[in-house]
Amino acid sequence: MNISYNWLKEYVDFTLDPHEVAAALTSIGLETGSVEPVETIKGGLQGLVVGEVLTCEPHPNSDHMHVCTVRLAPQGEPVQIVCGAPNVAAGQKVIVATLGTKLYDGDQCFTIKRSKLRGIESNGMICAEDEIGVGTDHAGIIVLPADTPVGLPASQYYNVQNDYLLEVDITPNRADACSHYGVARDLYAWLIQNGHPATLRRPSVDTFTVDNHDLDISVRVDNPEACPRYAGVTVSGVTVRESPQWLQDKLRTIGLRPINNVVDITNYIVHAFGQPLHCFDAAQVQGRQVIVRTLPEGTPFVTLDGTERRLSDRDLMICNAHEPMCIAGVFGGLASGSTEHTTDVFLESAYFHPTWIRKTARRHGLNTDASFRFERGVDPNNVIYCLKLAAIMVKELAGGTISSDIKDVCNAQFPPFRVELPYQYVHDLVGKTIPETTIKSIVTSLEMQIVDETPDALTLDVPPYRVDVQRPCDVVEDILRIYGYNNVEIPTTLHSSLTTKGGEDTSNRLQNLVAEQLVGCGFNEILNNSLTRAAYYDSLQSYPADRLVRLLNPLSADLNVLRQTLLFGGLESIARNANRKNSDLKFFEFGNCYHYDSAKAADGRPLAPYSEELHLGLWLTGKRVAGSWAHPDEDSSVYELKAYVENIFARLGLNKRDLVIGNLTDDIFAAALSVHTRGGKRLASFGIVTRKLLKDFDIEHEVYFADLNWKELLKAVRNVKTSFQELSKFPAVKRDLALLLDKAVPFAEIEKIAYETEKKLLKDVSLFDVYEGKNLETGKKSYAVSFLLQDENATLNDKQIDKIMSKLIANLENKLGAKLR
Repeated sequence: MNISYNWLKEYVDFTLDPHEVAAALTSIGLETGSVEPVETIKGGLQGLVVGEVLTCEPHPNSDHMHVCTVRLAPQGEPVQIVCGAPNVAAGQKVIVATLGTKLYDGDQCFTIKRSKLRGIESNGMICAEDEIGVGTDHAGIIVLPADTPVGLPASQYYNVQNDYLLEVDITPNRADACSHYGVARDLYAWLIQNGHPATLRRPSVDTFTVDNHDLDISVRVDNPEACPRYAGVTVSGVTVRESPQWLQDKLRTIGLRPINNVVDITNYIVHAFGQPLHCFDAAQVQGRQVIVRTLPEGTPFVTLDGTERRLSDRDLMICNAHEPMCIAGVFGGLASGSTEHTTDVFLESAYFHPTWIRKTARRHGLNTDASFRFERGVDPNNVIYCLKLAAIMVKELAGGTISSDIKDVCNAQFPPFRVELPYQYVHDLVGKTIPETTIKSIVTSLEMQIVDETPDALTLDVPPYRVDVQRPCDVVEDILRIYGYNNVEIPTTLHSSLTTKGGEDTSNRLQNLVAEQLVGCGFNEILNNSLTRAAYYDSLQSYPADRLVRLLNPLSADLNVLRQTLLFGGLESIARNANRKNSDLKFFEFGNCYHYDSAKAADGRPLAPYSEELHLGLWLTGKRVAGSWAHPDEDSSVYELKAYVENIFARLGLNKRDLVIGNLTDDIFAAALSVHTRGGKRLASFGIVTRKLLKDFDIEHEVYFADLNWKELLKAVRNVKTSFQELSKFPAVKRDLALLLDKAVPFAEIEKIAYETEKKLLKDVSLFDVYEGKNLETGKKSYAVSFLLQDENATLNDKQIDKIMSKLIANLENKLGAKLR
């Protein structure tokens, strides 16, 4: 939030320079990121002075220019200036840009130089309002009062003050600090604590008086839950015009564009005191009635930006007797705001329930100064003060009369938060004994009222605008930030005891083990947000949208659900890298995945339908090996990914004989395999990501993805027993078979039958050739399979080997219909 240094000084007096103020604010929790000098008028009117036109003669070579002699200092020599303005005349006091002065036109800058205009030398420029940034008039030069001193700098005449802009980062819990007065209130407490004499003040509204009752507009609140307090007042006979310079300067300093005097007043008050206001053209309040209510679902409404929006039946609206005028606390309507033709206004000041405003703003994708404050919680007791101040300012700056009583519909009480604060509790929580007088001074400077006091404790009433201070620990936090964190000394001795949950964290140890293995294979670890967009899961059967864990109040449409799979985060990372010409990638990520199952819902157990599981994701894309003079490029493949998955299983001690590999039909994969335990628990799935998904991310190359269920892997690893096995001293024997099979038979079936046939002596089964083509029957394929046999205790003889192979062939023929080629 932008805070003006000069504006801040209007509410609290201090002698600190802008950087000292920034340091003070940062120390009390209002972190100030930058301090920048600001010019309300670009260039600060440097080089411009008041001059007196001594003579003014027609230009001999022009029908509209004049040759003037102008005195720029009481004792100085006059200078000759050629001027083209029609209203220049001898005897005038004018604003003169002297030689070397820089003038600005938007972002363009030009320097006043000695020049010849139609053959006559000119040594400066007599200025119009728009040429120096003090107005918009260009019809003629500025003519000053006759008593204006010659030589007076224009910056002094226009009272141009240098200002500084402090960029203060307001945390979401500090709604009370979303204004200049809110920041001044905290700064005042810091000044008192640090021995600076200070006074906190704000403008009086005692001059508010009702002039007549000529424009009475009634107020009705039909939804008191969403609008606990609503107030309004009318001012008639106003003239909507440009705001005075001081008000324009204030708004420009904090980055706002002045619009007109009435609208600028509402913007001034929201940034001065944190209370959003809205100004209606009273002529648009049909039936002279304001009704705060909701409207049917789908009702069309055109907002101030010209956009037609479809309303929800949970959007609170400000309506007249016949139609809506404004989305309450969020955005005004196109037809109901004040314009240059407005003569009567209805000013609104209200307290809307934060939840209602937050949800409406999110639904419509709107983030305004008003919604920013209402959704965090404004001061309900500040509603009338700001309304009175606005009415007084409108009357002063736009004319007119206050033409109704304040209509204040208040459907709730806003008592202070009562907090009991034992002194010992403060000492224990801070770790230091803070004097009781200091504690009382701090809480009172923060506008907390001491309603009762004993030798051991204070009873405090905390103002309702401090929505973040409702418990003793909150009060202690406030005391500590004003007292100063740096004033709490670090003890030389730390008394503590360490507690552990006992036992070894097997999951963490194995994660580190596998991570080191993958890094050694050239992978990079990534870490993606668990929040993702629901649109990724549209039309997916493998991860249906009805199983998403949805956020009640998402920050954005791109972060509105918790992920069901790690896949999409990895694809985002691949797309980001590919866009930066980094396309050969190996990624892995450990991360939680979340699921909702309505069938598991149970009374009294709100978390029963929700589950959370840790997964390991692997991604490959691009080249596996970059080409060189010795070999060509080699692309990554699904078989490379399969090898990495199998290596992870081997590193965790899982025996592939205990695993079942099968084909997987899944709408995120074009082709895929899954790995299960003998008990049917899926440990992993891997394959080629579909082109449809890759197109959504603008990824051109194939992507290979593996999803390992870490929870199930840990269960499988628990059953693994590590034992010593001596290397066999006897030779291994390899036998190859060429098998003719149906195309639908996977190699995994051959492997499974082989290990079931010979459990002791068969050490490995591998596929070294696949053939499909001519000379084979239709629907058939040929597998060349190698079988490795070995006995740890003796050398195998031909009889044993032939017996095993005969049994293998028989089982493959009987169970798979295999034939030897």
